Amino acid sequence: MNNFWKETTKPIFALAPMEDVTDTVFREIVMRVADPSKLNVVYTEFTNVNGMNHPLGKLRVGERLIVNDSEVGYLKKLNVKLVAQVWGKDPEIFHKIVKEISDDNKFDGIDINMGCPVKNVVKNGCCSALIGSPELAKEIILASKEATQLPVSVKTRIGLSKPITEEWIGTLMETNPAAIILHGRVQKQQSDGLANWDEIALGAEVRNRMNPEVAFLGNGDVISYADGVEKTVKYKLDGVMIGRGIFHNPWFFAEDESNRSSNERIDLLLQHVKLYNETWGPSKNFNILKRFFKIYTSNFIGASQLRNDLMQTNSLKEVKKVVEQFQSSQN
Repeated sequence: MNNFWKETTKPIFALAPMEDVTDTVFREIVMRVADPSKLNVVYTEFTNVNGMNHPLGKLRVGERLIVNDSEVGYLKKLNVKLVAQVWGKDPEIFHKIVKEISDDNKFDGIDINMGCPVKNVVKNGCCSALIGSPELAKEIILASKEATQLPVSVKTRIGLSKPITEEWIGTLMETNPAAIILHGRVQKQQSDGLANWDEIALGAEVRNRMNPEVAFLGNGDVISYADGVEKTVKYKLDGVMIGRGIFHNPWFFAEDESNRSSNERIDLLLQHVKLYNETWGPSKNFNILKRFFKIYTSNFIGASQLRNDLMQTNSLKEVKKVVEQFQSSQN
């Protein structure tokens, strides 16, 4: 097995899987402005194994695993690894779909989502609900490992309503995953409150006792690259995963992550919208793009009005027109 988690220089920095965010388009946009030494791993959106196991569902759910040729170029150029994240609760279906995904030869690893706290997912016994079903969680990991030669990792949380980090990480470690990414919140918190990095450190200690070869990353409230480096040292981790931090700064992984000019921000916005249009066309709702507009339209004079105008657009053509009008008004 080619386990990139072992071979990657520490600290490891990963871009988290995020619903309607980390598609092939946004991953490429992040890599276009990233420094090769600062970004190591990117993830797909959450991919449901049950959907992939259904003939009709597979077409729609499979969009989450699309990888543009242009993205492949950046993955190779920066030596960034691409991980497919999957979720569900049936070990047999996991085995089948993980094998199919692995045979596609697009990915460097498989990650099992045992952290998502969304209610309609949890009520079906999936994702973070598996923290309450440890034996089933182990079956899923082992079934996935049996189906692939790719490294299998697990992204999870410190508990359901209260931290049970030591017990839960100990359970996961019994399956010898390639890596564990631990979000420092319990399921009940969703994204509220602060991540508990002391619990993340406790999880790393459990890993050290059981098998220090398993990579261990922390996740939650990492606000900058420097902050991530500091946390890996302070809490004795192999790396960190960045989620919402990328919304504050798409240059998070750049050589210089400091504030960018309005022209740089608008240029990256246009690149994003253009690539989204080329990739998805009318097959995806244009409104999905609008959650990204705030990323690019901040920290410069007129940003708020530009953002408001962009929120009224419904096509690449309209975005270009709004941008042109804004830039003319600035001259």
